[in-house]
Amino acid sequence: MLLREDRPGYELRDLHGASRAVAYLTLAAAPYTLITGLLTPNLTRFVAAAVTVVAIGMAVTGITCWRSPETLPRAFWFAAPVLATGLISALNLGTADASTGSQLFYLWPVLYAVNFLGRRLIHLNLALVFGGHAAVVFTLLGVSRGLADWFAMLLAMTMTAIVVSSLRARADRLRAVLQEQANADALTGLANRRFFAESLAHAGTWAADTGGSLALVTVDLDHFKAINDTYGHTEGDRALQTVAAALRHAVGETGVAARLGGDEFVMLLRTDRPSAIGVAETVREMVSAATDHPGGPPRLSIGVAVLPGDAATVDELVTASDAALYQAKTSGRGRTATAPDRHNVDRVRPGHPAELTSPSISRRSRG
Repeated sequence: MLLREDRPGYELRDLHGASRAVAYLTLAAAPYTLITGLLTPNLTRFVAAAVTVVAIGMAVTGITCWRSPETLPRAFWFAAPVLATGLISALNLGTADASTGSQLFYLWPVLYAVNFLGRRLIHLNLALVFGGHAAVVFTLLGVSRGLADWFAMLLAMTMTAIVVSSLRARADRLRAVLQEQANADALTGLANRRFFAESLAHAGTWAADTGGSLALVTVDLDHFKAINDTYGHTEGDRALQTVAAALRHAVGETGVAARLGGDEFVMLLRTDRPSAIGVAETVREMVSAATDHPGGPPRLSIGVAVLPGDAATVDELVTASDAALYQAKTSGRGRTATAPDRHNVDRVRPGHPAELTSPSISRRSRG
């Protein structure tokens, strides 16, 4: 059965860190292996030659991992701790070395697996280390002495794996929290401008590769400044949160809802125009049902544009959606408009908010 990193428990984490870890080990172990191996008493020529070849191989591997890790096949990073366990066991047997110092080298494949591989591969590598160590100590020390040494190593390696795994899990949770905070708008919990820009770029690549449709729905809260001035900023925040909740519900798990700043929101959907208009109207209906605001439910102006129908690139899609929103605003607000004809998108009047230079969208406040 081939290992696949997309299978749970078999993933590879942080290729850069893995390549550095292999490089550090092999570059440090190469001279150590050569010197200690050749100084072993009563060493045969065959073993001496084998030790020399292994040391040279370690050095070459370390340099390759350091300078050009991308040249190595991906399977190598999964096989690295297995190869290390085999080499450690073979060298210890070949040099008849069962000392504590030589056995401590088993820490490397254990730490590598715990830091860079999935849970199932950690268990597999622990089993290989226990087996390799058993072969060494039972062969060189005998069963009675070897059993005590093997059990001590088993306990030490297991506890090491448990402690490092728990620290890794804690670091992963912290990283996830920081990532979520970096990508979320603090007030509404929707995606922020940065995450939306990244999502838009990825969606554009997907559309170009697959020929799929993208829809960009731009939403503005009408007369937002008047809400703040009349009822206070706390009520203004509540209005923004009401709109955000509707957007979050409307896109579900299939799209991205983001707050770009102020009273402007967007929804990025992988769908066609009719479905996008349906999503926009779902948002409007949900917001209209929020009757607990002192000035009544917030009113929305919405612009809808699709790719490829209204635009050929994500930059044009942003411009087209913004032009549609402008049309909704100038037509009386509180309505949904679709993008104008594609050949007119580039003719939006100078100074109009639809003029954009980046898919990340510059911040605007229309009120």
